[in-house]
Amino acid sequence: MDIKKLMTEHRNERTMNLDELSTEDFVTVMNDEDRLVPEAIAHEKKVIANVIDTVIEAFKNGGRLFYIGAGTSGRLGVLDAAECVPTFGVSRDIVIGLIAGGSKATTEAIEGAEDNLKLAEADLKGHLLTEKDVVIGLAASGRTPYVIGGLKYAKAVGAKTAALACVKDSEIGDVADIAIEIEVGPEILTGSTRLKSGTAQKLVLNMISTGAMVGIGKVYENLMVDVKPTNNKLKQRALNIISEIVEVPIEKSEQLFHEARDNVKTAIVMGLHNISYSEATKRLEKADGFIRNT
Repeated sequence: MDIKKLMTEHRNERTMNLDELSTEDFVTVMNDEDRLVPEAIAHEKKVIANVIDTVIEAFKNGGRLFYIGAGTSGRLGVLDAAECVPTFGVSRDIVIGLIAGGSKATTEAIEGAEDNLKLAEADLKGHLLTEKDVVIGLAASGRTPYVIGGLKYAKAVGAKTAALACVKDSEIGDVADIAIEIEVGPEILTGSTRLKSGTAQKLVLNMISTGAMVGIGKVYENLMVDVKPTNNKLKQRALNIISEIVEVPIEKSEQLFHEARDNVKTAIVMGLHNISYSEATKRLEKADGFIRNT
């Protein structure tokens, strides 16, 4: 297929004079183009919700979420997976980002990796992919061989699959069980899909991971109650969350946090119900991790 036919490769008629603009006019044009991204995503809300529900079901049944992609798409998947660990307190093997060419490809281009149909299969095999898992293929162009190969292997294993592309009628969408196809229009810089397409993918990945974590009890109200206090800022956030929910001074939240063995959610349940660490852990287990059900 001639890539010139892809929407992601079309020239943007509104930016034909990009090289003649003043810096301020350039910023205005780019900001105006970026405004189109959320509008394009809005057309796919139901499909995105379907993917989130699929991931929630997988998590509840002991499954994992994999993102597979190349280039910018792959890097965004790796980023989203990495951020789930401190934000939601999950282990690194619950949300996994795989990029064509391996970890080295997050900072530099690995020639030919994205064109290898078998590479993603090998990567997924390395993580012992099973039918319990969900694999989401990411490709702005919707045609990356690495992603297509990975999705085909995932389907053969029996895993649930989804695709996230920035073109309609995408090849990865044809392979996957569920296709999210967000047409953001031509980039301001022709073919540079790290721009609007990358923004669209980032926003959707935010929705998928955050929505899925809400769905398994990692959030109470709008607070990240399973945050991992891995640095001073996150520890302070943890103490503030406990103080906010239990409605106690920060000194009391620090005491609860210590008694809960540095577990934010357990400290909250201890404080809300005035119960011991042991009782709080039992209640959380019975409630499948949802504070509201304790």
